Amino acid sequence: MTSLDSDKRLPTPSAQQAAAPADAGWGRTFGRTLGSSARAAVLVLLLCGVAYPLATTGVAQALLPHAANGSLVLRDGQIVGSALIGQYFDSARYFHGRPSATTAPDPNQEGASIAAPYNAGLSGASNQGASSQGLADSVAERVAQYRTTNGLAADAAVPVDAVTASASGLDPHISVANANLQLARVARERQLPPAQVQQLLDQATQQRTGYLLGEPRVNVLALNMALDAPPTRSQP
Repeated sequence: MTSLDSDKRLPTPSAQQAAAPADAGWGRTFGRTLGSSARAAVLVLLLCGVAYPLATTGVAQALLPHAANGSLVLRDGQIVGSALIGQYFDSARYFHGRPSATTAPDPNQEGASIAAPYNAGLSGASNQGASSQGLADSVAERVAQYRTTNGLAADAAVPVDAVTASASGLDPHISVANANLQLARVARERQLPPAQVQQLLDQATQQRTGYLLGEPRVNVLALNMALDAPPTRSQP
């Protein structure tokens, strides 16, 4: 064998290298991968779980504090509701909101539910389609009750939002047509001039969003609160 051939021979492993376990290299690779993954997870947690929520909360509180805090409605310093969530009114002295199909767990029967109008903790609709006989019966019953409650003729047209629930069950608004049909009843029950109630209704009416989207609508809670407010006295 020439010297050139001897120079090309592979080096002989040392005794320490020969004794090293075969999986030592895999263990070191796994450890480095685990460490880098843990550092990346902590970084993502700090950015997405801490920094981003704090930034968005701060911007919302600075620019839109009322909306960021739930559009809460106050009366005498006490929270009475939200401008975004309807409430159930059944007294003849108040304007009535849109029907709500939300439910709540039945406290007397496990696994059952009961009607709970405007339950913000369980928003939803009835999921009854246009071909549902149950929906048709419910609407017919509501139409008859609406006409009776508001002293309308048996063949009077009834606004659709007066007899059907919204998809969320929490709609705080009714149509202007719906409110106008209730005006005479409310004025009569409160012994107020219809013109005065009409003025309050006009003040509670919200126009189309951006003057383009949706239809004019009446916030029922705001209107009923205005009805309950003490009359302002003119200064002498």
